[in-house]
Amino acid sequence: MKITAIPQLYRNLKRWREILAVLRRYGLADWLSRYQSLPFRDSFKDSSGVPLSQYSSEERVRMALTDLGPTFIKLGQILAARPDIVGPQLGHELKRLRADVQPDAIEKVRETLTMELGEQYLSQFQFIDPKPLATASIGQVHRATLNDGRRVVIKVQRADIERTVRQDMEVLGGLAQLAERVEGFAAWGPCQMVSQMSTMLQRELDFGRERQNLEVFAEMLSSQSTKVVIPKPVRELCTRRVLVMDELAGEPLSKVLLESHHGGVLTVDACLDGERHQLSESIARIYLTMIFDEGLFHADPHLGNLLLLSDGRLGILDFGMVGRIDETLRESIEEMMGCIATGDQNRLTRLIRRIGDAPPTLDESLLAIDVAEFVGTYGRQHLSDFDLTGALNELSDILHRHVIKLPSQSALLLKMLISLEGTLRELGAGFDSLDIVHQFVRKSMLRRLSPRRRVRQARRIYLEAEHFFEVVPDEVLTLLQQARRGEMRLTLEHQRIGPTVNRMVLGLMASAVFLGSSLLLAMKVPPLLFPEQSVLGMKEMSIFGLVGMMMSFSVMMWLLLAINRSGHLTRSNED
Repeated sequence: MKITAIPQLYRNLKRWREILAVLRRYGLADWLSRYQSLPFRDSFKDSSGVPLSQYSSEERVRMALTDLGPTFIKLGQILAARPDIVGPQLGHELKRLRADVQPDAIEKVRETLTMELGEQYLSQFQFIDPKPLATASIGQVHRATLNDGRRVVIKVQRADIERTVRQDMEVLGGLAQLAERVEGFAAWGPCQMVSQMSTMLQRELDFGRERQNLEVFAEMLSSQSTKVVIPKPVRELCTRRVLVMDELAGEPLSKVLLESHHGGVLTVDACLDGERHQLSESIARIYLTMIFDEGLFHADPHLGNLLLLSDGRLGILDFGMVGRIDETLRESIEEMMGCIATGDQNRLTRLIRRIGDAPPTLDESLLAIDVAEFVGTYGRQHLSDFDLTGALNELSDILHRHVIKLPSQSALLLKMLISLEGTLRELGAGFDSLDIVHQFVRKSMLRRLSPRRRVRQARRIYLEAEHFFEVVPDEVLTLLQQARRGEMRLTLEHQRIGPTVNRMVLGLMASAVFLGSSLLLAMKVPPLLFPEQSVLGMKEMSIFGLVGMMMSFSVMMWLLLAINRSGHLTRSNED
């Protein structure tokens, strides 16, 4: 740890203690759950009195993140979108994370509105409901009515959430630095993950970005206005911490399905019997249009963010997190789907390696075997029987096993597709969703082969080649001039040589202590032991010499064991 990090550590000491206490509690519960015979294995319990040992490891991780507060809940929700890192099982469990937080008092909400909109903000509204419509970890939503009678909702950032997030991110940064020293965690790049998460959280804290996303998606989907509605923001009342937008008159699909299961008045059979197919197909086409036509998609299509409006249209909420994919990634996804359909496992393996960040220790033969099994399982399924969720989860599991990291936007797309498929299953879609995917893929493939794209591609290649031939001669001349003047420098970086150098230095120090101790013993430097001759003929032995001999001998034995464990004591180093 750097010296400059000490003030930061001291500033967050209380939070460190809280986090370590929660981790210790759930970590011990996880360890005790492995031993059935221990009498105190059920000593750790949750708030309802249920022993933590009765929960699965994935459930304990989710509960620990919930106890740690808003930032860690967001961390879990972001990791839920990275099944390539945490694995499908934990990723599925983390999707259940919801912020169980008390809403801010209406007085605090009014303080935030005053700070953001000015002292006279009440003159803009006829009514603001003091009871929140919804509460999340970062903000809460209140119904309101503008002076012109327009019904809106106000999304207000929670008080002190920015300070809490900043403090927790500093603590997470410290934990990531410690994780980098653990071989099992270092492969995933904890510091890089925390940095990416910090960027994502900062974007979510800026409601101005969400307002911009609402406007972009409304324009993007304007041609489908008969099928989908995006809330329209009130620009003059939107700031970094306040978002005012139209209220959509409808019911969340999660509530619709819940009422249908409990025999409520509003039932799926009553309101969706003839429209279920149309609604499910509309959802699928809207999201696939975002992916394949626009390269910009709403990242969280779960049932709570989708509304069934009174006129039968679909309303989409929560644009705090959106994903973007470029043309290259979109084409790679299309090629991967084509490889699965045709059973081309070799091409699929190369695409996985090209898209993902594979570790240097990747076993390509094992990866090829897993991909071949994946293609054999899902490549021969009929469209009507194809399990898209199972295929995506299996692909995530392969990436996780081989420590292949996806780019953040690719992982977000994978999570969105899994969530979308789950939503369609909940709706009981009576149509082949994969057939629609293939329609979009075929359309994209035709677009790739169009003369217009070929002309655009040729123009891009020409411009890049022109730039290359303009720059390279100057660079070559610069290198030749540096070589002629003797100014060329070559920098070499040694990899994994640190432990070897440390052992060598420690061995030299132990040898020096051994020789010095031998001299102390030979010269009988006081203080002395055994002034009279004793057992084994020992007499007038220097205490400093004996201590030094024992220390140097201990260090030498430790080094010998460490070298033996590394496997390079008697075996030639072939690296």
